[in-house]
Amino acid sequence: MQVKWSKKLSSFILCVALTVAMALSMNGCGGKQENTSSGEEKEAKVQTEADVNAKESAEGDGTVLGTGNTKFSLTVVEQEGAETEFEIHTDKETVGEALLDIGLIEGDEGEYGLYVKTVNGITADYDEDGTYWAFYINGEYADTGVDATPVENDGVYSFKVEK
Repeated sequence: MQVKWSKKLSSFILCVALTVAMALSMNGCGGKQENTSSGEEKEAKVQTEADVNAKESAEGDGTVLGTGNTKFSLTVVEQEGAETEFEIHTDKETVGEALLDIGLIEGDEGEYGLYVKTVNGITADYDEDGTYWAFYINGEYADTGVDATPVENDGVYSFKVEK
């Protein structure tokens, strides 16, 4: 909770600093002033806030990905046990479609559906070392593939490297 507040505070401070810097550069600190309509100023401010929010998502912990009306959580557990949590937003029908769309998973199509080989840039290669990405729904080993699992709002999904 404290991390969210500190991020929001940091974003707000950065936004204020950028707004002040823009105002000073437009006024030239006593130099030549340019006429700018209020519409252009408002557009510049909106773009700046959008840039700050995009930068926060990209440079922060990267936990919020995608866009859409449905939200679900995904936890990625690496072989060493390190966990990365994501909040996924989507309008896709299946978890697989949503994760493929944002580039979080990669794999091969087979007779049983999508065989996920890479999650969050980490590849598990069964042929090489006997590891694979196991898919879980609400903490239970999934009995459907990721590409056959419908997205549920506030659903809880995870991928874990297993042997």
